[in-house]
Amino acid sequence: MKIRYFHLLLFLSFISVVAAQTKVRVYGYVIDTNNRGIEYANVYLENTTIGTSTNTNGYYDLTAEIADSATIVFSMLGYETLKHVIKPTQRTIHITVELPVSSTQIDEVDVVAQRIQTSTIELLDPSKYRLMPNTSGGIESLFITFTGVNSNNELSSQYNVRGGNFDENIVYVNGIEVYRPLLIRSGQQEGLSFINTDMVEQVAFSSGGFDAEYGDKMSSVLDITYKKPEKFESSVSLSLLGASAYVGTAGKKFSQMHGIRYKTSAYLLGTLDTEAEYNPTFLDYQTYLTYQFSPKWELTFLGNFSQNSYQFVPQVRETKFGTQDMARRLTIYFEGQEKDLFRTSFGALTLNYSPRKNMKLSLLASAFHTNERETYDISGEYRLGEIKSGLDDETTEGEVLGIGRYHEHARNRLKATVANIGHQGEFAVNSHRMKWGANLQREIIDDKISEWEWRDSVGYSLPHNSDRLELYYNMKSDNVMSSWRGTAYFQDTYKFEANAGRFSLTGGLRANYWSFNNELLVSPRASISFIPHWDKDFSFRFATGLYYQAPFYKELRDTIIDASGNVNVHLNEDIKAQRSLHFVLGGDHYFRAFGRPFKFTTEAYLKLADRVVTYSVDNVNIRYSGKNDAIAYTAGIDFKLFGELVPGTDSWINFSLMRSREKITDGSTYTKNIYDENHNIVSSQVMEHDWVSRPNECRYALSMLFQDYWPTNPKYKLHLKFILSDGLPFGAPRSVEYRAASRLSAYNRVDIGASRGLVQGKDKIMNRPFFKHIESIWFNFEVLNLIGSNNENSVYWVTDIYSQEWAVPNYLTGRQFNFKIMVDLK
Repeated sequence: MKIRYFHLLLFLSFISVVAAQTKVRVYGYVIDTNNRGIEYANVYLENTTIGTSTNTNGYYDLTAEIADSATIVFSMLGYETLKHVIKPTQRTIHITVELPVSSTQIDEVDVVAQRIQTSTIELLDPSKYRLMPNTSGGIESLFITFTGVNSNNELSSQYNVRGGNFDENIVYVNGIEVYRPLLIRSGQQEGLSFINTDMVEQVAFSSGGFDAEYGDKMSSVLDITYKKPEKFESSVSLSLLGASAYVGTAGKKFSQMHGIRYKTSAYLLGTLDTEAEYNPTFLDYQTYLTYQFSPKWELTFLGNFSQNSYQFVPQVRETKFGTQDMARRLTIYFEGQEKDLFRTSFGALTLNYSPRKNMKLSLLASAFHTNERETYDISGEYRLGEIKSGLDDETTEGEVLGIGRYHEHARNRLKATVANIGHQGEFAVNSHRMKWGANLQREIIDDKISEWEWRDSVGYSLPHNSDRLELYYNMKSDNVMSSWRGTAYFQDTYKFEANAGRFSLTGGLRANYWSFNNELLVSPRASISFIPHWDKDFSFRFATGLYYQAPFYKELRDTIIDASGNVNVHLNEDIKAQRSLHFVLGGDHYFRAFGRPFKFTTEAYLKLADRVVTYSVDNVNIRYSGKNDAIAYTAGIDFKLFGELVPGTDSWINFSLMRSREKITDGSTYTKNIYDENHNIVSSQVMEHDWVSRPNECRYALSMLFQDYWPTNPKYKLHLKFILSDGLPFGAPRSVEYRAASRLSAYNRVDIGASRGLVQGKDKIMNRPFFKHIESIWFNFEVLNLIGSNNENSVYWVTDIYSQEWAVPNYLTGRQFNFKIMVDLK
């Protein structure tokens, strides 16, 4: 009987202890005596297996069940161990500790070098931003909040960097250059970018002044590294804008990743001014396979297939524009449709060999193929009229300013194949790290273009010619290009110590030869970084080099107008690569404020370009002049404050100023006419070309990415993305004099998202058998374009009865709501 009472007493004591346990969250920073965060420090509860480690900023976050009190231990090799007693009087406790250096300290300089940026390459961990609101579906939406990066189209994953265009950005995945379709002319057609965010391990990005190992582009480098899974991992996501699924497995020698994505932008396109039947369907499949033959030999394969299908049946468009005193309304009634199909496939095989720890040799072979078709026949009848406002803010239809018709037609087809084989190597010895590579590439492009537009305004065909009927616009092309391209590079990075501080010096040379125009390019590049001994919280860097924009295909398309006014495209074999001399001077200051780590970055740059191929931009369609006809310069300064505005989460704010101008130098002139009040020419003057704004001159930009969470429950998160940037230049059609005389309105947009997570081991509902294979579930509610801005992407020109041309803005998407669910499996 006594034994039974003893068992009962023991059971009740156990129940009381369990009931008295409280879940406590402890978070904070582990810093050294110089107020810098210590990475990989151990934080754990004494005499338990409950613990964690700090991130690159020294931040930790630990949740545990505590009954009475517990001792939390902070330790790191080379530092003294500290202990702190905590009691569950509060559910959330903030503790920041400073670890003194032990007598057996490690080399402090090496620790600092891991944290401080010593080149123009900026690294990013994409897993931290999975929950950010995103309309394009790709990781590129983050880049528009980077310094020097600009985009005025949320439907596109393309971006401009420091005055350059989309084609001046190079993208690598696992060291292999990837391409995008060539015929795409609008963000609505674009679909998914190549990069599958679920498969990415690391992102490296440079806005200019990059090393010789990166290819022949003038603006930026995006270097993506796909991860190699170490165990089973999988995720599924579903939203109103699409869905994705990913799975990865790993064995002793073989690992694999597979990802499939689906995107539809019909929900977003429903907010455009044009009422239509939108049917955009975008599919993408990717795989990354690795096989480890031995510790020295490894074989990898990266494969991709994507299909972008866009069907568009417009019905009616109504756009209001102008000022309160001069308001206008354009109404268009449509007939016809557009059907586009873009199919791309890509495969890359890489054999890696590491004969020793400090050497890596790679043999790479890849092929890319795209088959693109763009067809449309769309006609419309338009009416341009005044809008009159009354005293009670009611609007009425005023005078009819113009009526007309137009018909757009296209039958465009393009096939392109790019295949290459190459070698890359890397060798580190003493304080040197050498990299080299060589590549041979075959390019075959078959391009057939047949497009025209006819316009009629008030009974007259535009442009009006009493002798013959002329089209408003037409272009025809039937070209096949096949060529060989060879590239090679070598660079060396040398690090050394001096009395003043630690230096890192990189010098390299890149060569490029193209058989189409028989041009050999030699590109020297160099950079230096300096971490002073007098204050290791500062770093400085300078980069310079001669950068070439080697033509690919679109730059070659020169136009010839025959006697009948028809525009024919021929490939300009005399074209030369565009050339730009870069100077980039920057510095970082690392500091702590409010107990949290921050970094303030400043970069000033100057780019001097010649042999420039001028171009115009309509939506995402870039039309080149097809010849080297200008010089240009771009100068600016970028500021960035990066840090943990909220402990444990990265946020940043950027501000940029820029000036980008160009001047036509082909010897041509234009005629400037002076008109009287009746639009009659009074006098004319022959003018030489002057400096004008480049098509992507964004004179100012302010952007911010902010993350927050509920202090007592970090599973409630908030994400905000804000952009305010200058409107891009545009000009009247067929006018050299006014080709950059106007600007679009400033682009401003706010996207915000709120998330709630259910995490295995932290939420009771996840303990149910149904959820045993689920690691976490995240519910995300997003408000896209929170403030409902009417952002402009391009303009549509309409002529009124007085022969005056009006630039009618093409507005982007309005405010929309999106719901997304993400499930991580184990």
